[in-house]
Amino acid sequence: MNQKPRYAVVGAGHGGKAMAADLAVRGFRVHLYNRTFARVETIQIRGGIDLETEDSTHRFGPIEVVAADMGEVLDGVDVVMVVVPATAHRDIATSCAPHLRDGQIVVLHPGRTCGAMEFRHVLREQGCRAQVMVAEAQTLLFASRSMGPAEAKIFRTKNTVPVAALPATDTSPVLAALRPAYPQFIPARNVLHTSLDNMGAVFHPALTILNSARIESTHGNFEFYIEGVTPTVARILEVVDRERVTVAAALGIRAQTAQEWLETAYAAVGVDLYEAIQANPGYKGIKGPRVLAHRYLFEDVPMSLVPIAALGTRFGVSTQAIDSVIRMASILHRTDYFLRGRTLEKLGLEQLSVHEITRYVEEGTWKPNS
Repeated sequence: MNQKPRYAVVGAGHGGKAMAADLAVRGFRVHLYNRTFARVETIQIRGGIDLETEDSTHRFGPIEVVAADMGEVLDGVDVVMVVVPATAHRDIATSCAPHLRDGQIVVLHPGRTCGAMEFRHVLREQGCRAQVMVAEAQTLLFASRSMGPAEAKIFRTKNTVPVAALPATDTSPVLAALRPAYPQFIPARNVLHTSLDNMGAVFHPALTILNSARIESTHGNFEFYIEGVTPTVARILEVVDRERVTVAAALGIRAQTAQEWLETAYAAVGVDLYEAIQANPGYKGIKGPRVLAHRYLFEDVPMSLVPIAALGTRFGVSTQAIDSVIRMASILHRTDYFLRGRTLEKLGLEQLSVHEITRYVEEGTWKPNS
């Protein structure tokens, strides 16, 4: 692209609002979509979003189009940044399918586990014939919060975030399109790497459950990662992390450990996971969830832990700690996340070998079951 790409940001929550504002203050033309227009009406009236960055600078990001109409938001854009909970990926893909055009790029921030696979599968189900590229980021680039109807705050921008397209042959052109805005994005080998280097699966569900009494008694009025992670809690997170890394190894992937990731993303180091978390300045000031009906459970359990556990079962890896977290979340929310989650059956992967899955994500040559 010879000129600055035009962006659509889908989702106006904590991450979406911050990304839309960040792109706008740096001179990119931005469209913003939210399913419920009332949540973005103030942004439309004001013409943009006030953004506070990590150095306490305040700037105004003008937003060109603000709408609850997907067709209006996608019209004329080059890159579609999907910044919604992974539980909404299927619905967003369905809404996007009639409006996508050849050459557009869709990036999930993040894909959680197998997000790009699900998104492409839905586009096929919906009969979308547009030649689009679909990619996923391993995590959201920012630690951010919505601070009001038209205000957002970025606490910290990660140093690097891996991105992969499906198939992997599309990764280079996707990164080339993203580079003018976000040089922090680096290539991952394929979406198995971004999916299984999913750190939200490690940090969010177990930490939320282990702090459930504190969340209910204080309504989240504590520093989630700093006060909520004690040495004992960190040891449990380490076991969840070890199971994730072992599942990845069964698929031929050398996944980053959570401790390695903290050093890469935030330059936070320590002798163990507890010390590395405590050393991360990007976590300071982030409060806990106000309620247990939070995306750290209703998103990260079904869309992250369930597919990891399912891959473990498929390829002979024990995931007892992960299974326990899924069961506890199911009890808390009075549902069965093993059934509601992103299972291999829902992705059409249940009969595939490691070789077949790898070939699909690398080359796109295998078609999932309809």
